[in-house]
Amino acid sequence: MFPAHALRRWGRTHLPHRTPGQLLAQADCWLGLGAGGEPLALVCTGPVSREAGVFDLGLQVADAHQGRGIGTALARHAAQYAHARGADTLSTYTEASNPAMLRLLRRLGPVRATRHGAHLDVRLHLGAGGLAHRSAPHPKEPLHAPQRPANHVADSA
Repeated sequence: MFPAHALRRWGRTHLPHRTPGQLLAQADCWLGLGAGGEPLALVCTGPVSREAGVFDLGLQVADAHQGRGIGTALARHAAQYAHARGADTLSTYTEASNPAMLRLLRRLGPVRATRHGAHLDVRLHLGAGGLAHRSAPHPKEPLHAPQRPANHVADSA
């Protein structure tokens, strides 16, 4: 499971041992937990690329919990958190054939994507009138993702 997700996010299946430590030193991360305390999702944001005004977004939702709004809620929180810390852009690097991530980002606002082979660098502007000006939870508040009944079928659109 992880190699496929690493390929989708990073463009390779093996990350050097130092990479996770570097990412964690430059980003803040949150876990989305289910009612029983099981991890459902992980989101990280921070100035990883060291590009002025840009916070990078890393997002992973467990396969069994996708399509329930968890990723959107966590990405929205990350964008608001980034803007509150001076970012004007949220950036993510994803496989061009990852329609779920692209839809999620478009739900947050207009995006600009630059193709790099089979991957896209997707940018979300956080400025005036945009996502960052919606009500933001306090950074230390727990996040609660929308829950749907187990028999719910997510829309395919």
